[in-house]
Amino acid sequence: MPKITLEVCCGSVEDVLQAARGGADRVELNSCLFHGGLTPSIGELITAKALCDLPVMTMVRPRQGGFCYTDAEYRTALADAEQLLAHGADGLVFGFLNPDGTLDVARTRELCRLAGDRTKVFHRAIDVAPDWRKMLGQLIELGVDRVLTSGQAPDVFYGVDVIREMMDFAKGAIQILPGAGVNLKNVDAIIERTGCGQIHVARFTQAVDPSTANNRDIYYGGALYPPEDRYDVIDGGYIARIRERI
Repeated sequence: MPKITLEVCCGSVEDVLQAARGGADRVELNSCLFHGGLTPSIGELITAKALCDLPVMTMVRPRQGGFCYTDAEYRTALADAEQLLAHGADGLVFGFLNPDGTLDVARTRELCRLAGDRTKVFHRAIDVAPDWRKMLGQLIELGVDRVLTSGQAPDVFYGVDVIREMMDFAKGAIQILPGAGVNLKNVDAIIERTGCGQIHVARFTQAVDPSTANNRDIYYGGALYPPEDRYDVIDGGYIARIRERI
């Protein structure tokens, strides 16, 4: 079986390092993965590029909660994209929709123009499209290189039939990258049933930082009140097991 390209979804430089140790071929660098991934800082990108030699795709998403942005948010996305490219991003990951979930063609075209010959990835915004065939055709026309998708299902395992249809529709004109819920139990079936040549994986373990233990009544985040002495980091060992499997 040909080698399957393994992309790991990362929310920090430490995630990138763990992904590299686990045998990843490529990473997608974000911030705030709890909200689906937002634009990473320039410092994260610079450090990631300095400490590993993997291709780094960088998210361009100025806020949580959908993909139809205000003019100010879109200007922020453009400014972020310019800086990410200037500091070594190997590709941009983005998605711009109209209020009805259809593709915002003008904004997508502008990001593609800005990215130039760097890799252009349209993210899972396609999974809420009312007509994915129309959107995929538009993305091909605009020169997008790759689409990350769960096949319009909450979990990619349940979207494999749609992903197979997407690949048949695209006929190689755009790469289809299955992601969301890929794990050791289902990775073989996903690859076999879709015929894909690459997968997108995220698997985390908890690390401990005891520096806040002196006062456990203090919280720095929102109303969910997560433990302040825990944080998620990519499980490099698990990634290595997937790498070995595929």
